[in-house]
Amino acid sequence: MPAPKSLHWRVFQLAWPVITENLLQTMLGIVDTIMVGRLGADALAGVGTAQQYLFFLISILSAVSIGSAILAAHAIGARDHATASRVAKQSIVWGVTLAIPLAVLGVIFSTALMHLLGVTEAVARIGGGYLSITMIASVVLVIPFTAGAVLRGAGDTRTPLIATTCANLVNLPVAFGLIFGALGMPALGANGSAWGAVAGRLVSCVILLVALWRGRVDVTIRGRHGWLPEGNLARRVVGLGAPAAVEQIAISAGFTLLTGVVAHLGTDALAAQRIVGNALGLSLLPGFGFGIAATALVGQSIGATTPDEGERAAYIATQGALIWMTALGVIFVALRFPLATAFTSDTGVVQIAADSLIPLAIVQPLWAIEFVLAGALRGAGNTRFPLFMSVLEIWGTILLGIAIVGPLHLGLPQVWAGFLLFAPFTAYLTWWRFRRGDWKRAALGLGLAG
Repeated sequence: MPAPKSLHWRVFQLAWPVITENLLQTMLGIVDTIMVGRLGADALAGVGTAQQYLFFLISILSAVSIGSAILAAHAIGARDHATASRVAKQSIVWGVTLAIPLAVLGVIFSTALMHLLGVTEAVARIGGGYLSITMIASVVLVIPFTAGAVLRGAGDTRTPLIATTCANLVNLPVAFGLIFGALGMPALGANGSAWGAVAGRLVSCVILLVALWRGRVDVTIRGRHGWLPEGNLARRVVGLGAPAAVEQIAISAGFTLLTGVVAHLGTDALAAQRIVGNALGLSLLPGFGFGIAATALVGQSIGATTPDEGERAAYIATQGALIWMTALGVIFVALRFPLATAFTSDTGVVQIAADSLIPLAIVQPLWAIEFVLAGALRGAGNTRFPLFMSVLEIWGTILLGIAIVGPLHLGLPQVWAGFLLFAPFTAYLTWWRFRRGDWKRAALGLGLAG
């Protein structure tokens, strides 16, 4: 039975702001990379390596954000706006609670963390400075992260887009001025990029908090009630979010380890890895966007006890991601040299990056299936299966890279080609797990609709 047009429209309405928001974030990262790249390969490698640790921090915080988004979706589906508002307050409370000790540790050990990856002294010094600044301001990182997740789970993906747009409008000129000493600002080099990001995140933080205060999609943080830490709600949030957080940590740890492996291939390979990382972020935008739409709509369908509608929405979202990610793969292959040259004029770095874009392009359709249907399973409360699939794929690829790169004297393109061995299995297993349909009975039976 074909899905109604209104369901196609709901998927699109949820997905496009997420895709646009992440596109803005990715493009800003690309522009920052281009600006930092003008400072030399050491600066490019240092900032790129520091951001691997930043991704690790965000992964830890996803225990709160993903769990909160799922519960918010279920509550909105059940029209329980009071619970959705409690979830919003608790997500902010617990997110900040987790961020503070992580920030302290990050500031103290930032340079030592860089050395752990075996980078050169110059790269460690630059990356350590960038990481310290980011960690000092971790609170303005975590609040937009958690608040935005709650709004998306409740079905509002436009407000996070507005917040990100405004953040980027602040970030770009501040980063430019502080990196190069322009616009009347001091020249801070790579550290200027970090301060620009902090300024943008502060703006995003204010916008999202104001939106929640005003009660967007009937979710509000007004009032004194609900701000004290609630153990029962926290356990539900963490119970849902912890597997997703472990998944994100496993992915970040895997890519951090990959950075260490690539560092031993030389600074050119490490700089090329940063370029490929930007392309990776761009390629995954449709997967993230349609995946979040699937999470929200499946979650709301569970809350409303209409899981068949959520299933149809998930398949519609998968089709959308397949179309867009396949198209991006074709573009990456056709324009791989111009894309790499946009970041650096170093011919050695360009060649390595261009060759590495080929396996990244080929794997796109498989990731489309995996990302969206994993998001659908999370919306139903099944966050463990996507964890197993991610660990299998990421760590299988990384361990294979460690095993073969040194002995066989292979390079970065061969490391990325490892995904072509694992992605077909994980994409198929994720599709099979969702199609089996037992997630409907499990979610309703566990009381996730209430």
